[in-house]
This record gives sequence, C-alpha cells and structure tokens, in this order.
Amino acid sequence: MITVHHLNNSRSQRILWLLEELGLEYDLKYYERDPKTMLAPASLRQVHPLGKSPVITDGELTIAESGAIIEYLIERYGNGKLIPPPSTPERLRYTFWLHYAEGSAMPPLLLKLVFDKIEESPMLFLVRPLVMVISKGAKSSFIEPQIKQHLDYQEAELGKSLWFAGNEFTAADIQMSFPLECAASRAGLDTSRPKLMDFLKGIHARPAYQRALERGGAYTP
Repeated sequence: MITVHHLNNSRSQRILWLLEELGLEYDLKYYERDPKTMLAPASLRQVHPLGKSPVITDGELTIAESGAIIEYLIERYGNGKLIPPPSTPERLRYTFWLHYAEGSAMPPLLLKLVFDKIEESPMLFLVRPLVMVISKGAKSSFIEPQIKQHLDYQEAELGKSLWFAGNEFTAADIQMSFPLECAASRAGLDTSRPKLMDFLKGIHARPAYQRALERGGAYTP
C-alpha cells in the first residue's frame, strides 16, 4: 500500500492529487508545520533523512522529491495514463515541464519568499534601513525580473496548447500547479496573464483536485 507522508501547505498536495487522478488507494500520514518557523517536524526525518515533504513509502521503498515520486507512480501504476506516448513531441514537452517546475520556476519564487520574510522580521532599528535597501535591491534587480520572465514564458507556452505538454492533461500539469499557485498567492500572477489564470481555474475545477483537498486539508501554497 502506498503511504503519503503529507505535510500541510506543501508540495505533497500534488502527490495526493496525482493519486486521485490515477484512482489509486493510499494511506495518509499527516504532519504539521511549526506555526512559528513553518518548518516540518523532526519526525519526518524518521521517514527520510532530509525531513522534507513529499515523501511516499510503497512496501520497502521510500521515495522523496516531487518529480521522482511522480515518475515512479506513473511508471509503476499509471498504465499509460497522464503521460504522452514515447518518442512524441508531447513526451519531450512533458519531460521538460516535469523538471522545469522545480529546477527553474520555483527558485526565484522561493527567493522572493525569503526576502519578503526578511523584510517582515523584527530587527534592530539601526540595522533595518540597510537590510531593507539590500532586500529591495535584490528583489527589484534580480528576483522580480526573473519571476516576470518565467511567467511570460509560461503564458506564451500555454498559447501553443491547452495544457503544458499538449492538448491532453498530464502529470506535468500537476507538477506545474505548485509554482503557479505560489505565483498567484505571492508573486503577482493575475488576470494580466489570462492563459495561466485559466490553467489554474481548470485544475481547481477537476474532481480529483478537489478530492485531494478533502483528504489533505486546507492548502495555501
């Protein structure tokens, strides 16, 4: 039996959604972030040394990292679902977006989150002006232009097909959901990019997505 070690407000929500799309049975073990630090509990390190989510166990196997988990589940249990046929242009796009989501799209979003937290944190009065200058400079000169570049690229790519890998929904769209939901909640993604907003509306309306929310609990990326 597959067990999902599920951390609230985390990437593991994508794994629940994938399992619901595939119609697979699974067990769910819940973990809660520390309300002050927002870090995962130490108990997750008993499952995997990195102590991060998502992690699944399947028999004797323990698998971490969203992309690796998705590839494993699709290969082991997918029976051809949610993945384009081999040796097609759609398969190449599928592989690209599956890796792009965490390798390229998420880093600037994470940097923005870190610098936003720095600006919100309590600090000595004399230090604050210097910290704010450095933080705002980093965001305006690098982080925000990077986010804009990636969102513009994603918007343009969705102009080529209904979904990221082609005209059929795939697991690559599940993988891309997290950076886009993060961008919508804290990085300025709005109706100025209608194709990305339509993508979010489309995934949120999927019954499997809604079932995953029912099992995983409240979700604010």
